[in-house]
Amino acid sequence: MICKMLNIKYPIIQAGMAGGPTTPELVAAVSNAGALGTLGAGYMSPKDIRNVLSQITKQTTAPFAVNLFLPQVYEKNEQQILNMQKYLNSYRKQLGIPEVSSVPDMRDVFEQQLNVVKEAGVKIVSFTFNKPSVSLIEKLHDSGITVIATATTVKEAKELELNGVDMIVAQGSEAGGHRGTFLDVEDEALIGTMALVPQIVDAVQCPVIAAGGIMDGRGLAAAFSLGASAVQLGTAFLTVYESGASEIHQSAILTSKDTDTKITQAFSGKSARGFKNEMMMNLESITGLPPYPIHHVLTSDIRKEAARQGNKEMVSIWAGQASALSKKQSAKDLVENLVRDCKNTISHTSTD
Repeated sequence: MICKMLNIKYPIIQAGMAGGPTTPELVAAVSNAGALGTLGAGYMSPKDIRNVLSQITKQTTAPFAVNLFLPQVYEKNEQQILNMQKYLNSYRKQLGIPEVSSVPDMRDVFEQQLNVVKEAGVKIVSFTFNKPSVSLIEKLHDSGITVIATATTVKEAKELELNGVDMIVAQGSEAGGHRGTFLDVEDEALIGTMALVPQIVDAVQCPVIAAGGIMDGRGLAAAFSLGASAVQLGTAFLTVYESGASEIHQSAILTSKDTDTKITQAFSGKSARGFKNEMMMNLESITGLPPYPIHHVLTSDIRKEAARQGNKEMVSIWAGQASALSKKQSAKDLVENLVRDCKNTISHTSTD
């Protein structure tokens, strides 16, 4: 059913990872392989989104999605921000970049981002970090757009369905990157994929997409046996040839082990799973970090420059708990291997 709704061949979705990994080449390659490519546009300017969408449509005629971050409610404490800038200047000094002693100008460009997506004729939009309102979903439906949103608990999934979303991503605690929690206390919304998916499947009528720790055909087979209609993979796509993830990001994933990641608020002020490093551990010792998205903006120049210099101690390296299963391959090969290995797993299970 989900393949028909999304007009794709395989019930596989590439996660919309913001910050650079989802290049036009990656999105197009995934969609051309019969899965659903997703542009992670959460941090992009409306102009950049327009340019990238143009590049994607030149490389594929297949459906693809765009992922956006719903606006967050947060408090802006200027003194807290200035204190954090002062602390972060020690990192800037080490990297040889200008020190900062100002409060960033925070502008909400969500409406503009969404308008660009609609104007470009994108027919699938996914959201995270909050629940899209009933009126927003109705507007998108009026434009013929399928709406996907993320839940990390049963309660969140029920709210999303009540508001009218078409399908729900059930994000388990194994997932890399930011948590999509919006209702429950973040520390309490860490339910593993294996436990979360069947509970959400039982609680809602709309299709459920399993996400978190799924890296190969075995993960697909497990997700489908739990009642999921599709799967969403992020970390597995970070090391494909078309990925825009930095060299140190890909290298960290390809040499990782199961105990290397942890959930932290250190880099952005919002819970996210990534590899442990010096900056993460130092910032975790500070009480009262500025909230997301302010803290994300404060640390972004440091993380960007550290990635450029190949300094893995000062960069956020997002990855899921099963990162050690990553391989270097093309996006097309990854999709085809997922499908083949899933079929083999299911046939072995039924014949054993």
